[in-house]
Amino acid sequence: MSNFPFQRLQSELATLIARTPAGERLLSEPELSRKLGVSRATLREAMRTFEAQGLIRRRQGSGTFVVGQTPVLESGLEVLESLESMAKRRGLSVTVGNLQVERIYADQELAEGLGLPLASRLVCIQRVMCANGRPVAYLVDTLPETFLKPEELPNDFRGSVLDFLIARGTPLTASRAEITAVSAPADVARALEIQRGDVLLRFTAQLYTAAGVIVDYSISDFIPGHFNFHVVRRVGNGKAQGTPEFSQKWKER
Repeated sequence: MSNFPFQRLQSELATLIARTPAGERLLSEPELSRKLGVSRATLREAMRTFEAQGLIRRRQGSGTFVVGQTPVLESGLEVLESLESMAKRRGLSVTVGNLQVERIYADQELAEGLGLPLASRLVCIQRVMCANGRPVAYLVDTLPETFLKPEELPNDFRGSVLDFLIARGTPLTASRAEITAVSAPADVARALEIQRGDVLLRFTAQLYTAAGVIVDYSISDFIPGHFNFHVVRRVGNGKAQGTPEFSQKWKER
């Protein structure tokens, strides 16, 4: 079965979005589906492509808005770094919002993630990270209370647990992360000003000290289109392949 009708729909949407000034609201889904002659389900599927690119944003109860040029945060996955470091490299302004710091007790997932007994006392740090005023990521870090107490966070805490621990002198050595695509749950969707069920890029990670102790179990949800993660890998037996010019270009990136 040909997907030409769907491609035509995406082309028409691309034209409509390009002609709409940034910040303006598109027609409602019922109006747009009637205008384009497609079902709302088909329209919604096509719209996800542009939302993933960061060209539009759907706000619950308000409608779909054209975003315009999207700031993209780029990072290689070989080295762990904070969003603040990524943004600084691109000259973007990053702020933290909806910061919540609370004491909780470890459930099964957190106990396994941190290698602790059930009901261990933990500190949970939740916040929304915004790039140039736009919500782009929802971050949740959970640490043992024996390692970090809420009152230890500075008043000017900017959202990066990693940067705080490094500045404190914690001997961190490695992070293990699982990367998946997930549907945004209701609370995360509200915080990021997107629709429930929209696709997010999720990093579930554990941060280790030099002694091999897990000190941070984090879940980070990123809006696709605002991030470009990449990996540089060696080929075959581990020996560097390619020309010196190629290697130098990667070093310069």
